[in-house]
Amino acid sequence: MVKLSKRLQAIADLVTKGNRVADIGTDHAYIPIYLVKEGRIPGAVAMDVNEGPLLRARSHIASEHLEDCIRTKLSDGFASLLPGEADTGVIAGMGGALMIKILSEGETKVRGLKELILQPQSETAGVRKYIRTHGMYISQEDMVEEDGKYYPMMQVKICSEERSAVSEPEEKHRMLEDAFGPELMKNSHPVLIQWLKREKQIVTEILENLPRQSHTEARRQELLQKMEEISQVLMEISPKL
Repeated sequence: MVKLSKRLQAIADLVTKGNRVADIGTDHAYIPIYLVKEGRIPGAVAMDVNEGPLLRARSHIASEHLEDCIRTKLSDGFASLLPGEADTGVIAGMGGALMIKILSEGETKVRGLKELILQPQSETAGVRKYIRTHGMYISQEDMVEEDGKYYPMMQVKICSEERSAVSEPEEKHRMLEDAFGPELMKNSHPVLIQWLKREKQIVTEILENLPRQSHTEARRQELLQKMEEISQVLMEISPKL
């Protein structure tokens, strides 16, 4: 039985049961192997831009005797995905800028999916902004802490016309949702609260040790703005606990 890390388990748990999966940047193919063996999905295509990760993926797939259920493809993002080949696209463990590039270059293929499962390692606010400005919305979010690192992840649905008509929050609050996660905030996610408190402590310590000089003023204002945002979100979600 495949044993996933806490991060990979949380990603796998966001995949809708019965969907066929395209795992972009698959590396070891752990997520599709787990989902097929658990009976959560009927099959998957494991894709990577480099041959090395695909060799590892094929080895793991063969060791689990899943060659009939999980295929591998050399592909730059969604480029090699065929129409109707997958329902869910999984992109995890890469920087937000690269993730946005893959989504943008594969926009036509993405439109043919039912959902995306995204776990950016950085620039998460940029990924969330891209989602809401490109005809998609976040339906679920999770966040886990593993080995001292924090990992947010999201299930993203392609918008219907009906959903697109839903009113948007005001600009300032929309920016907070991009930064901290609309569903994480709405559900007062305990790991988000833990991360916010840690970030607040880090910012406080930096401010205390930042010399009051003209060349550090811009940095000070940036940190004060971040502190204000963290405090606002904590005030919003803490009463829900």
